[in-house]
Amino acid sequence: MEIRTIGVVGAGTMGNGIAQAFAVAGYPVVMTDVAQPALDRGLKTVDSSLERLVKKEKMTAADKATVLSRIRTGLDLGALAEADLIVEAATENLPLKLDIFARLDAAAKPGAIIASNTSSISITKLAAATKRPDRVIGMHFFNPVPVMALVELIRGLQTSEDTYAAVEAATKAVGKSPVQVKNSPGFVVNRLLCPMINEAVFALSEGLATPQQIDDAMRLGCNHPIGPLALCDLIGVDVQLAVMQVLFEGFKDSKYRPAPLLVEMVEAGYLGRKTGRGFYTY
Repeated sequence: MEIRTIGVVGAGTMGNGIAQAFAVAGYPVVMTDVAQPALDRGLKTVDSSLERLVKKEKMTAADKATVLSRIRTGLDLGALAEADLIVEAATENLPLKLDIFARLDAAAKPGAIIASNTSSISITKLAAATKRPDRVIGMHFFNPVPVMALVELIRGLQTSEDTYAAVEAATKAVGKSPVQVKNSPGFVVNRLLCPMINEAVFALSEGLATPQQIDDAMRLGCNHPIGPLALCDLIGVDVQLAVMQVLFEGFKDSKYRPAPLLVEMVEAGYLGRKTGRGFYTY
């Protein structure tokens, strides 16, 4: 199957980044969300991202206009009826994603592939919410999408070879590097990364060091480009907690238990950069 048209569900940080990546690669994209202000913010983010490329002379103003013209928006999943590949990039919440997948299955054309950008939720479970489980796959992009090369491609138990091959080809066509991963809680990157961040939160709560000292130690001692607590603020403290909960519930292993401070910060609304306060103040 050749993928020609892309649908994206969700205009947030990941959704608008995915839309931008495909549009830059020449694909027509339809991006949907439940509210017009969310779509407006998503388009504004794409516009700002492309403008930075223009200022760095990596793209012309005419190219920017062309890319933006490839992105259409809609408030209803029906707007995705002609998409060959639909990438769901909604909040990391299982009931929400199951509902979206069931509705996407009804709205999408026969033969369309439905992918999830989930960072931890079972692709097999999402596929089972549809009548096309062989055409469901995980397509986990990384933030910021226009910059990060990796895309984890996750096979559910039902994912067909044709589906995987088509999505792998589309991933390469947008200049990304796909890594094939089996369905398992957290997949590869988050199974390794999120417990490290969680342990940094434990270290902070025990008074081992300040947030800056913990981050400096990991940057300078392990050559990480950003410390674990600053990274947690970037991806969202609530997202970090959600992934740890999926790992804990999926493996039933106490080593994945979320740090109590992580839970408390989410309860306080200290979600990181997006709320102006997390482990740091922005």
